[in-house]
Amino acid sequence: MGKGDMHVLGLRLLVILWSLYSVTSHGDQPFSKISIHETVFALDDAASVKASPLVLGLKGQTSEWLTVTLNNPNPSVDNWIGVFSPANFSASTCTPESSMVAPPLLCTAPIKFQYANYSNPNYKDTGKATLKFRLINQRSDFSFALFTGGLSKPKLVAVSNSVAFASPNAPNYPRLAQGKIWNEMTVTWTSGYGINEAEPFVEWGRRGEEKQHSPAGTLTIDRNSLCGAPARTVGWRDPGFIHTGFLKELWPNSVYTYKLAHKLLNGSVIWSHVYQFKSSPYPGQNSLQRVIIFGDMGKDEVDESNDYNNYQHGSLNTTKQLIGDLKNYDIAFHIGDICYANGYLSQWDQFTAQVEPIASAVPYMIASGNHERDWPNSGSFYENNDSGGECGVLAETMFYVPSENRAKFWYSTDYGMFRFCIADTEHDWREGTEQYKFIEECLASVDRQKQPWLIFLAHRVLGYSSTSFYAVDGAFGEPMGRESLQKLWQKYKVDIAIYGHAHNYERTCPIYENICTSNEKHAYKGSLNGTIHVVAGGGGASLTNFANINTTWSLVKDVDYGFLKLTAFDHSNLLFEYKKSSNGEVFDYFKISRDYKDILACTVDNCPSTTPAS
Repeated sequence: MGKGDMHVLGLRLLVILWSLYSVTSHGDQPFSKISIHETVFALDDAASVKASPLVLGLKGQTSEWLTVTLNNPNPSVDNWIGVFSPANFSASTCTPESSMVAPPLLCTAPIKFQYANYSNPNYKDTGKATLKFRLINQRSDFSFALFTGGLSKPKLVAVSNSVAFASPNAPNYPRLAQGKIWNEMTVTWTSGYGINEAEPFVEWGRRGEEKQHSPAGTLTIDRNSLCGAPARTVGWRDPGFIHTGFLKELWPNSVYTYKLAHKLLNGSVIWSHVYQFKSSPYPGQNSLQRVIIFGDMGKDEVDESNDYNNYQHGSLNTTKQLIGDLKNYDIAFHIGDICYANGYLSQWDQFTAQVEPIASAVPYMIASGNHERDWPNSGSFYENNDSGGECGVLAETMFYVPSENRAKFWYSTDYGMFRFCIADTEHDWREGTEQYKFIEECLASVDRQKQPWLIFLAHRVLGYSSTSFYAVDGAFGEPMGRESLQKLWQKYKVDIAIYGHAHNYERTCPIYENICTSNEKHAYKGSLNGTIHVVAGGGGASLTNFANINTTWSLVKDVDYGFLKLTAFDHSNLLFEYKKSSNGEVFDYFKISRDYKDILACTVDNCPSTTPAS
């Protein structure tokens, strides 16, 4: 082997090592660090934990802060407080499903945790500390447990009194989604009321006009619906009941108010707060239309619980920016890796509570990612453990999408001058598959004179990315991704293809078959002759570095948290912006200006090589 070969081999090894570092440094689900099955019961009468107030949400709040005071005569820096819900988490609550968990059969993970010295560095000397936790209404009571021995060898020392919300079963955390036709909005929410206890419905109508009632369907999940541990074991928590109402025949561009409701058997009604949304424009309507897109956001805790291993630091910043700018966009797409519950079901409640100000006001459309779907022998395209045993069930139930079959998470949706084709990268997309046929039909059926802006969305990068882990094998994207789909993107003139999965931002030139079809960077006029590919996976989960390789098609890279905003001013002018989650400032942008004839014009591999005249 010559020196040149050795140099090339060395570079490849460096890329591989860097890639492995990048992949493994994303951080694990914090609860997976807790060896629940190793727990030893060592209750100490001299130790105590007290929580107050005893009743939360007396004024209808869905979240509230409380104080936990602890006293431990034998303190150390590895002591921690776990928040458990339901409050009784003893062995008596274990089910046969948890029989694989070793004695002493502490069979449930906490819903959050915090080290005892978090707010008092002197705890290791005094054994006294006061901690603040923020709880959300999760349909059951809560208790706080003091452990020694760290996360790997926990000893249960003391358990607090229980606390609860005043109305634990109340309807909460509405999330809107586009229906299967343009003038239908769906609203999904969570409650503690089953269909044998109450009838769920939505009261809604145009602002200032008479309201109507629409019934809601109800779903729930049991352990048998899930595919493996931890979702079926220590990560299991009753997800409550998931209700979806369908608000139909909406007037375009109109403000509607709505309330969630449950009619009890005695005739009384439990109401939610009042919310409002603006209905979609008619497909093709010429008006200002603004879209938010991001992937891989996850969730984080305002009280900084669980925040010990670089997991999802950017999540709250992204959420804060989107809440603060609500009046300036109309619909949001979260393209996979939703909350990274990874089999710890309590985190879905935490996430829906975090995004409620957004999802209750604009359609919150999701795509399926590896951390929602992937599980061995479950029908997913990738046979890994990324979903923690959820195998798509939580995402498919907690959120509505207008697919024909929610277990096959691909769908299309129209918003005014936009057509969105949303793929499911966790199912096979290759030529000849059911999903491939859907993608072609979605792209082919749009009327570009009415809806000129054609956007392809997916979680994994089916196009182009110079992220370190994609660069290892030189594919710069999912293997077989471009090979299968680029002729569709080119034939039907997809303007922008947007992905998550790689936790960074990257934008390519307009490109086809690895060749840039334009040298422009910020102001595109006329036909693009290719598709602009964008990675927008910096929603909040820990970031991914790029490979130290020059890719000629990559125009802009950013290893930071952020999100996209697309603004259609009319049928001829589109503005693309990438904004930082830290401050909302625009870091990258481009504009497209063109006429309908520019879309009709032939480009390479776009029109037939012969015509009837020839």
